[in-house]
Amino acid sequence: MIKTILVGIDGSEHARIASLYALWLGEQLHATVVGLHVVDIVSIEGSFFHDISGSLGFEPYLDFSSKMREVLHERGQTLLEDFTKTAAGKSVKTDTRLTMGVIANEIAEQAKTADLVVIGHRGVNDRFSTGLLGGTAESVTRKCPKPVVVSTTEFRPTTRPLLAYDGSQRAASAMHTAAEFCASLSLPLTVVTVAKDAENAERILADARKYLESYELEARCEAQTGNAPEEIVAFIKRHGYDLLFIGAYGHSRILEMVLGSTTEYVLRNSPCAVFLNR
Repeated sequence: MIKTILVGIDGSEHARIASLYALWLGEQLHATVVGLHVVDIVSIEGSFFHDISGSLGFEPYLDFSSKMREVLHERGQTLLEDFTKTAAGKSVKTDTRLTMGVIANEIAEQAKTADLVVIGHRGVNDRFSTGLLGGTAESVTRKCPKPVVVSTTEFRPTTRPLLAYDGSQRAASAMHTAAEFCASLSLPLTVVTVAKDAENAERILADARKYLESYELEARCEAQTGNAPEEIVAFIKRHGYDLLFIGAYGHSRILEMVLGSTTEYVLRNSPCAVFLNR
């Protein structure tokens, strides 16, 4: 089960919400929450600062980059101290880490010793990005070797979790995680599948019902037809679910690489937090 939760801290409002979500999960699951701040090496040694230093008349990376490194390091320490203060009033064990590198790569590397990663939908460096999902968040969901929770813009404790299940191996893994999570927190679980026809949907849901029988939890299954990613998001909005469990991808990996995956669409458009299972 989840015993170590890693949360990305970068000073953005999205990261603040992510930290609240991680701390709440830590309390519920009796897990240690590790706040991670990555000093973005691109901000120090990127071509932009190389050009600036040259125009100012001193050697690139010698004086300017060292000062930037010091300032960003101090800022990171302050952010982690704020995280520790936020956690002080909660019954959860915490730790902090300060590293330097490419942010998404560092989060993925640090995740090797965690059971779950929690990140904000967007970060402080993504405020000018296009789309609903920040560039760093997207990279983390693709590279991270562990499950990832992408939080939304508002924190609320989970009371109505939903599992998107399509019968694939990844969806089966997500179902196992969802069942363990809901059983531990005594939460009900709704399973939704989107299929081409009612017969196929019933076959998929029959497998889910059989699997969930071994868990002590309240479970119900719902079948939908139509375009899977759009129907999943619409289903969440109609019924007010606050956490979605979903596999990293479904049946056709090659097709999804060309046309875009259900998972990616849901991550970008879901009104609730998304628990992305590997």
